[in-house]
Amino acid sequence: MRRISILGSTGSIGTQALELVRLHPDRFQVTALTAHRQADRLFEQVREFRPAFACLTDPAPGLTIPDDLSFCEFAFGPGGLKTAATQAEADMVLVSIVGIAGLQSVMDALGAGRQVLLANKEALVTGGHLVTEAARKCGKPLLPVDSEHSAIFQCLQGAMGNPAEKLLLTASGGPFRTWKKEDIRRATREQALRHPNWAMGAKITIDSATMFNKALEIMEARWLFDMPAEKIQVVVHPQSIVHSAVVFADGAVLAQLGVPDMRVPIQLAMAYPERLDTGCRPLDLFAIGQLTFEKGDPERFPALRLAGECLAAGGAACTVLNGANEEAVAAFLAGQITFGQITDAVEAALEALPGLPADSLEDIFEADRAARRAARDWLGRQN
Repeated sequence: MRRISILGSTGSIGTQALELVRLHPDRFQVTALTAHRQADRLFEQVREFRPAFACLTDPAPGLTIPDDLSFCEFAFGPGGLKTAATQAEADMVLVSIVGIAGLQSVMDALGAGRQVLLANKEALVTGGHLVTEAARKCGKPLLPVDSEHSAIFQCLQGAMGNPAEKLLLTASGGPFRTWKKEDIRRATREQALRHPNWAMGAKITIDSATMFNKALEIMEARWLFDMPAEKIQVVVHPQSIVHSAVVFADGAVLAQLGVPDMRVPIQLAMAYPERLDTGCRPLDLFAIGQLTFEKGDPERFPALRLAGECLAAGGAACTVLNGANEEAVAAFLAGQITFGQITDAVEAALEALPGLPADSLEDIFEADRAARRAARDWLGRQN
């Protein structure tokens, strides 16, 4: 029986993790659940899984806890994330909250000696050097939940200690894979939210359309696998069957294949090193017929270029990219800017904030605040 604390239990990753708990009640026990605003959904989860602790980080004013949930200790506000990550009696903490808030939670969990199941890109994007050092001191490896990084992790398990020469990070290409650059810049909100393969939240779906999601994954892979950016290649694979691959010195390529279903990488992280039934259908290669691959295009998708530039620049450059992108995506979803201006805002923030340090968590959080201010200032001048 493994005890799990789930940060972000009402989101896509969190709800699928709970599906796996439901499927294997003899293997997993939920000890803590946190959500941002979805109180009713959290209450339903608490009723079913009966954790000892639950938290809403941004509750509605006047919210009251139903009488039948008195068995569970509730907290309100972001401070509850730390309790769920450090004080709840858990063997592992699934960090699936969105944004830079995940960095603090990952550091808190590692500091408490907990195994971290990482479904938050921003923790490694903004504080990769701090997180990997904390994981080293903790003595427990970060277990990736992103399908691409889980695939690379699985391939490396079969490497028998042989070092990788290159990581092939696959990408669906999003809704604009075949579009011309000028057409991409004019894309509408509805077009950008129409992902061909995955059902995700609005922010991640827009990031897939701009390929900033893949830029963040390049940064994540750099720290998870200690691989320089120039040895991480983005491969556009529209079928989303090959989830990523690893190239070795002898020319051999190990790849992990499967249907596009996030329950597979979530299960692997939760049960590692075992593999359990996920309830998803197995891959049928005959039904698929063919798999295709294309090079990532940094001309049409500048985010791919910016990922390498930020990693080369060091300091807080990756934090600036992430914070500016979050502000720009929010503005686009609100109808305040065009799709093409998302990238413009990120580049403007990077130009305005060169050389910021990232030696501590406070440095990183300050760089994030500065990036958001710079992006908002730029966005404000466009109207």
